[in-house]
Amino acid sequence: MSTQAVLFDVPGPRAKRRILVFNILGALLVLGILAVAVNGLAEKDQFEAAKWTPFLEWETWQYTLLPGLLATLKAAGVAVITSIAFGLVFGFGRLSQLAPLRWVCDVVVEFLRAVPVLLMMIFLYQFFAKSTPMEASDAPFWAVVVALTLYNGSVIAELVRSGVFGLPKGQREAGLAIGLTPSQSLRSIEIPQALVAMLPALLGQFVVILKDSALGYIIGYTDLLANAQRFGAGAGNMLPSLLVAALIFILINMLLTFTAQRLSRLLGARAGKLLEREDAIDPEGVEAPVK
Repeated sequence: MSTQAVLFDVPGPRAKRRILVFNILGALLVLGILAVAVNGLAEKDQFEAAKWTPFLEWETWQYTLLPGLLATLKAAGVAVITSIAFGLVFGFGRLSQLAPLRWVCDVVVEFLRAVPVLLMMIFLYQFFAKSTPMEASDAPFWAVVVALTLYNGSVIAELVRSGVFGLPKGQREAGLAIGLTPSQSLRSIEIPQALVAMLPALLGQFVVILKDSALGYIIGYTDLLANAQRFGAGAGNMLPSLLVAALIFILINMLLTFTAQRLSRLLGARAGKLLEREDAIDPEGVEAPVK
């Protein structure tokens, strides 16, 4: 009996027809809503060629969209690196054998996960601009990076903790059996395996970092969204500008999602080959003949 059959009953002919009908009705409903939206936009002259032709000109991309995209990627790239560092440090802390250190890391991680990213950005922007010697022009960038680091780093710390707890107990027992301390077993055996297991989820968190970086326009960070809004306000084509910016975000996120899925398949295939190789070795360490 397959796992699918154990989890739920296989649909019969009537259930399959019912599912097909509901799928068709759902698709028609979505198409109807889309048609109403397109018709409304057409009535408001949002599909006029004059509103879209500026995006076919190189100057629009050279001076507006590409600088904004580079600013978005810059903030997201720095935040990815710092979030990984933050997550590993506090992830180790939450797995520490020292109870005070573990409690402090738990409180910090849970607090940062509960605070909205936008609220962090606004607070940090006010702090950097008014309470530090930092240049006012640099405050938005660092407010965005630090806010993304604190929030997403706390999520990565939780991924590390849950990844280690999800490993079989035999991994730590094997490390202790060969003379390693719990900390050495954590660093040498458990964390590397947990990182491989959580890699798809980690790449998914990078997508969240990229999307949340768009919130920086609220505090004056000149990213892709801010430049698209500024261009749309000046050219009188706000909606097309926002749609183009949204399309760019979607394409980048689709690329990251595809990378995560591809990497997950490669890791799964590699793990399967390793298991096959282990099964082909007898207890004395001699490879069994291939049948």
